[in-house]
Amino acid sequence: MATRLSDVAARAGVSVKTVSNVINDYPHITSQTRAKVEAAIADLDYKPNVSARSLRKGRSDFIALAIPEMASPYFAELGAAISRAAKKRGITVLIDQTEGEQAAEKLVLDGMRGQLIDGIIFSPITTAPARIGAAGTAKPLVLLGERPTGGNFDHVAIDSVQASFDATTHLISIGRRRIAAIGVGGGAGTGAVRRKGYRKALKAAGLPHDPSLELAGTGYHRPDGAASMRELLALPEPPDAVFCFNDLLALGALRTLADAGLSVPDDVAVVGFDDIEDGRYHSPSLTTISPDKEWLAENAVELLLERIAGNSDSTRRDLTVPYTLEIRESTTG
Repeated sequence: MATRLSDVAARAGVSVKTVSNVINDYPHITSQTRAKVEAAIADLDYKPNVSARSLRKGRSDFIALAIPEMASPYFAELGAAISRAAKKRGITVLIDQTEGEQAAEKLVLDGMRGQLIDGIIFSPITTAPARIGAAGTAKPLVLLGERPTGGNFDHVAIDSVQASFDATTHLISIGRRRIAAIGVGGGAGTGAVRRKGYRKALKAAGLPHDPSLELAGTGYHRPDGAASMRELLALPEPPDAVFCFNDLLALGALRTLADAGLSVPDDVAVVGFDDIEDGRYHSPSLTTISPDKEWLAENAVELLLERIAGNSDSTRRDLTVPYTLEIRESTTG
């Protein structure tokens, strides 16, 4: 038979209420009593009944993080940061991989996992902004990523337009004049927003906008960056710099440049976006936009927990993630 709360109490020589207080991490429990209870829990291999506890508390202390893909280094690093931020607050994070599929993202917006979770941190990539704005999920929700339109959901995001402007301006500042962009896109997604900042920087510097230097590719992974770089090198006049809209694209581009026998940054300078660990240890190390992932995680979790606790009004809150331009070997040699 499963170990009961009363079994733990009998082993520790305390009341059932005291065991419950220790499990729920209530204050005012002496260290000696807490140690006895924890030892009894370990000896008996007691597992708290999460469902019953959730009913008593009115919440589960579980939140969900819905991201496009767990294999992406950026989302892996962000997920780890969010898990750390939640753990400090006694909250467990469940990861849901949407793979960018509309049906999976719709499930998130409609209130995934029933009563198992208290709220959701969600990074959508395919759902239209109008659909997000019209969503009526019963779960508290905090959005990450490019800014959606409408809706009352709290939102945490980097200013991708300004960050992309800064990345492109850096390439201009080191004397580059034929600057390509890899990862552009339409609509309101990442590619469109970062292209806006890229074009803004070119215009500010009086440089012409050349459509042949803007490549969308088929995705945001290393092979996509490598393929786009090959296409750029095949142009009658190849670029002398490239701004990749994430670091994986940049790493793929660097591979193609190496295969072509070109020097980075002497022949082609490269800038990425996200500051994943791989880019810091690549040779050459990657110049990139570095969003403060720990800040993002702390604030996204805090916003969500305030909504769950009902400690905030219905006014939508938009927080902008601080970032730095980390200048490394791919632009400075």
